[in-house]
Amino acid sequence: MKLLIKKVVGVTFAVITLSVAVSLTHATRIATASFDGNAAALFKDKCASCHGEDGTGNTPPGKQLKVRNLRSAEVQKQSDAQLSAVIAKGKDKMPPFEKSLSKEQINQLVAHIRSLGKK
Repeated sequence: MKLLIKKVVGVTFAVITLSVAVSLTHATRIATASFDGNAAALFKDKCASCHGEDGTGNTPPGKQLKVRNLRSAEVQKQSDAQLSAVIAKGKDKMPPFEKSLSKEQINQLVAHIRSLGKK
């Protein structure tokens, strides 16, 4: 009887774990699909509340947090790897996005930040 209970508990745990994994994968695909190839929309959704749509940081939260102007020479001179790391890992008061954005989405944001420097 104890062996049967252990097996039932084990199978139940495995099913729950698999269900959660499938749900998370599905949610990630939905989030990724909604921004695929649209860096401006992704930036607007994830970054503009602080950095502003133009990247200057001229927003109430941006001013309060003293965010960097993404169009500035200081930001634009950073390498793509440095910008990617800040987006992924966060910095100071900026939260990390490595769990909510794919590598491709982070690369799209870096490209968008580069385009802001050219305006």
